[in-house]
Amino acid sequence: MSLDATVIKEQIRRFGADFVGIADAAGFLNPGYTGNRPQDFMPGIRSVIVIGVVIPKGCVQPLPKGRPEYTNTLMAGTATLRVIAFRIARDLEKQGYQSALVPTEGSEFGMWYADMETLRADISLKYAAWLAGLGAYGLNQLLITRETGPRIRMTAILTDAPLDADHPTEETLVRSECSACQRCVKACPVGALFADGTIRPQACRDYMFSTLGGLRCGMCIRVCPL
Repeated sequence: MSLDATVIKEQIRRFGADFVGIADAAGFLNPGYTGNRPQDFMPGIRSVIVIGVVIPKGCVQPLPKGRPEYTNTLMAGTATLRVIAFRIARDLEKQGYQSALVPTEGSEFGMWYADMETLRADISLKYAAWLAGLGAYGLNQLLITRETGPRIRMTAILTDAPLDADHPTEETLVRSECSACQRCVKACPVGALFADGTIRPQACRDYMFSTLGGLRCGMCIRVCPL
């Protein structure tokens, strides 16, 4: 049975998503990609449907004040995405295609979702979003969109459904504007970010889950001018 990617995207937006893109799963076989590959646990995967919502400015601008409100808003975004993705995944399976949900972007530091040593999730959701033409990486290691910068939340559906894929709209994986900015690097309270684009994810995790007691930091998002 053939599927119309445009119809699926429209349905996802009607369910409450702000943006959606489809990545060709074969992009994860690119030799330049060094993360975990979805093919390792879903050999027949063909498409990755990336779904996102925009985080309201009102919870970001007061940071570092209001971290409970900021964290709760992020969790609301997570809940919204899970419901949308679950409904689409069930619809795909009713049509005969296998589907599974990727943990929401940002939750890879939740120990139940990631490798204990590397803190890598089963796939890079940000890389999938880049493949789907939704944006590019910033020095803060977050996806930067043209419309709302890093002020987003994402999830994805892995499926063996054959869908017409979108393509990267950014020529490079990392935004060119970031090298001359580096505000996120300077704003990081634990020095987890570096000007060369690398990150110490353990430092980021320890700050949020130990120092902040599970609240999210958000400073790299707060200072981003994009």
